[in-house]
Amino acid sequence: MNATEDTQSKTHKAQIKAVLFDLGDTLLNFGRIKTTEIFAAGARLSYDYLKGLGQPIGSFYWYSLRNLVGLRTRRWLSALKGRDFDALELLKRIGTKRGIRLTLEQWRHLTWLWYKPLTKIGRTEPGIRETLAALKNSGLKLGIVSNTFVHGSALDKHLEQLNILDFFTVRVYSYEFPFRKPDARIFSLAAERIGEVPEHILFVGDRIDKDIAPALKNGMHAALKDAYTNDGKKTPDGAFKIEHIAELSGLIRKINAQTPPNRTAAAQ
Repeated sequence: MNATEDTQSKTHKAQIKAVLFDLGDTLLNFGRIKTTEIFAAGARLSYDYLKGLGQPIGSFYWYSLRNLVGLRTRRWLSALKGRDFDALELLKRIGTKRGIRLTLEQWRHLTWLWYKPLTKIGRTEPGIRETLAALKNSGLKLGIVSNTFVHGSALDKHLEQLNILDFFTVRVYSYEFPFRKPDARIFSLAAERIGEVPEHILFVGDRIDKDIAPALKNGMHAALKDAYTNDGKKTPDGAFKIEHIAELSGLIRKINAQTPPNRTAAAQ
């Protein structure tokens, strides 16, 4: 064990019983996204869908512009208020003003079509299912905590297509709540839902400001996943650094080996 690992192992005294993952550039590797291209592709898919249903959508130009203005406005308000919005509800609000009438399943499919271009670039690392299965089989609980305005139906569908949805019985998407990372409340909520105190949870994310620092502040273990979002940045004291999710099994074994399974029993 090197000096950094030794310092880190002394920082946390509780064994890890659950792992919470950030989504973008942690579980799903998107990299630097060309937002203009992604928006244009989503606009075309969703426009063609609505047109095929005979909905009153007008020209593609005005359809794209209305949604672009709506999205940018809500993102600006989101940044101002410190909370995310629900993309499905935004699409419904914009669409119903134009006379678009859909069932709930159709609105969800429309939301999926806007998100679908991201599935072409969002990838997991090789062997991710085997890695998650090993974590699960070792008795760990797994969950997701993501800052996002994308509706859960679209995110869950993507995870299902990647064959990893079933590993995460706890999925906390920020648009469902009046707070988001780094707010302490979302970390407390995730801990409550996964059924473990923060000291028994490892949080894995790519952002120091929104994942690692607040996780440590809230009493969790933390592992910084190597990504473009933290290039050249120093790993915070008390946190671990990993390049791949596949390293987690070994890391957790090392951490747990430093602490007796039951500190109370050990003390007696």
